[in-house]
Order: sequence, then structure tokens, then C-alpha cells
Amino acid sequence: MRHFTAGNPIRRKLPLKLLSICIGLFVWITEPVLALAETSAVVIMYHRFGESEYPSTNTKLEQLDEHIAELTSGAYTVLPVAEIIEKIRQGIALPERTVGITIDDAYRSIYTQAWPKFRDAGLPITVFVATAQVDNGSSKNLTWDQIREMTDSGLVSIGHHSVTHLHMASASQERNINEIENAFQRFEKELGKRPVLLAYPYGEASLDVIKLVRNARLEAAFGQHSGVIGGIGDMFYLPRFAMNEKYGDLARFRMALNARALHVSDSTPSEHLIGERNPPAIGFTLKSKSIDTSGLACFTSHDGKAKLEHLGPARIEVRVSRPFPKGRSRLNCTLRGRDGRWHWLGRQFLRID
Repeated sequence: MRHFTAGNPIRRKLPLKLLSICIGLFVWITEPVLALAETSAVVIMYHRFGESEYPSTNTKLEQLDEHIAELTSGAYTVLPVAEIIEKIRQGIALPERTVGITIDDAYRSIYTQAWPKFRDAGLPITVFVATAQVDNGSSKNLTWDQIREMTDSGLVSIGHHSVTHLHMASASQERNINEIENAFQRFEKELGKRPVLLAYPYGEASLDVIKLVRNARLEAAFGQHSGVIGGIGDMFYLPRFAMNEKYGDLARFRMALNARALHVSDSTPSEHLIGERNPPAIGFTLKSKSIDTSGLACFTSHDGKAKLEHLGPARIEVRVSRPFPKGRSRLNCTLRGRDGRWHWLGRQFLRID
């Protein structure tokens, strides 16, 4: 086979216009292939719908309508969350701008307000259910019949959310084991199968809790911190972008949907609980040494913008000046790409005492 080199007579005889067409065809053919080379995805999290008395966890119905219109605009690929997880685990490329939709807790407004809209749009959703919320028979929560109706559609899957919406990070290991297994029993009795995904109530976890969840034959677990899944590679503390009345406007929604993972390794500290060393030594290593980090910025929820130290071409150390307060704190590191899309890394920390 002869190649297009400077000494090749075919290259000299090829008209400039034809060469431009060939280059254009090459780009047109390869762009979709490059777009498929994604090993990360964005997952959105909701709680309530049309319940204005709970603004911190509620999404207005007009906001939901805007979100669904954006999701069905043709710019995104919305897949069942379990399918996204399985493809990432197997190293199978996902379409660019792949999105998953999750809803935490078993509020009745999921069935009465959100489900008809998602169903009519053909959008798959995963609902993380704390089984006691359903069993208590409150008119504010879902019933098992409503859950079965949704799952029978093929567009709704159910995830594990403990029995009592337990704060797992502060509970004993025995209590956590009992809640994990008892919830599995309720799901098997009512739905005939066990969930494969779990969302930590309150989004908070520790390494001990994560180990229990790994050993419970689950495939992945989610927190409630912002970020793009696949960036750190830990499938048992995955981030999600939370939506509510204050942070659910269309501009933020689009920003989240278009975010990319900031792929890192050697993320420290490994523990999510804040111990005696406060603030802890925080850092990570970028998997791509060629990435331009001049625009990288990290922020903590309690101390604002952090100082960054670059140790070599890929290692980043995050210097936080003030101790983490009691309760949850979040770290977000973002880097804007040349195409305007944000590369995003999120972590959540918890101080109990």
C-alpha cells in the first residue's frame, strides 16, 4: 500500500479541494468514535417533587419539566443506572454525555408527580427505597403496589436505602448488617428480587460501612456529593449532582449534565471520616500528565478556596487552612476545558465527634 508522503506521486496529483474533502470525511468518521471513548457518566439525584414546604429536597414541577425537556433534547444518552455501572465496571465505552437519573427515599410525589412525566418521556429512573418508609403506611410515602406498578413498566428500578434511613456511618456494624439484610428480605418478598445498587442515607459513609456494602453482593453505592462517576474509580462511594429548588435551575442542570470526570488515582485520605488529624492531608494524582492544570481550583464547603501545591507534573496536594466542622463537609475540584465543559472531582467528608 502506498502512503501519502511528500515523495509519493499520488499526493502531488491530489487536488487541494479533494484533499480537504478527504480530511473532512476522516474527521466526520472518527468524531463519533472518539465521542464514544467515555468511561464516566453523570448521575442526577432528586428527592421530592411539587412539595414546596420542603425546599431543600424539593424540585418544583416547572423545574422538572425543564429538566426533562433538556434530557430529551437529543444532546444526551439517558441509560438505566445499573447499566451505566455495569459498562464502567467492564470497561465498555459509554456514549458521550451519558446520564443516569436517581431519586432517594419513597415519597408519594415520586409516583403522583414525577413518574408520569418520566414515563411519558421514556426516561429510566432508579428509586432508592428505605423499606420502613413504605411499610409504615403513611399517605406521604409510596406503597408497595405503586412501586410494583412502576417497576413493571420496565423503566423503573429499585435501589437499597436501608430499612429505617439509617445513618450508617455512625451506626454499629451489627446494626448496619441487620438493616442491609432486613431490607433485602423485604425487597425479595415484595418485588421478587434484590437490588444491585445502594445509596447511603444522608450520603454519608466510612470505610467500614463501604466494606460491609461491598460484601453484601451489591454492585455499586452512591453518596450525595457532586461529581462525575468514574473519576476516582471507587464504585462504592459514587458522586451525584443533587437537584432542588435552589440548585435546580436550568443553567446549573446543564452544567452538571455536561460535566466530565477529572480522572485521578492515589486519592488521599482514603478514609471519609475526619479523625484526629483535622484537616487531613488531601491530595490526588492526575491520570493524564499532559492535562493543563493552570485553571484547576478546589473548594471546601467550610473554608472556601483551598491552596494547591503541584508536586511534579501530576500530583496535586490540597491545603485546607481550617479544621473541618462537625457534620458533613464537601470538597469540589473543578477544571474548565477548552470546550467550556467542567472536569469535576468531588469528595465528601464527615466529622462525627
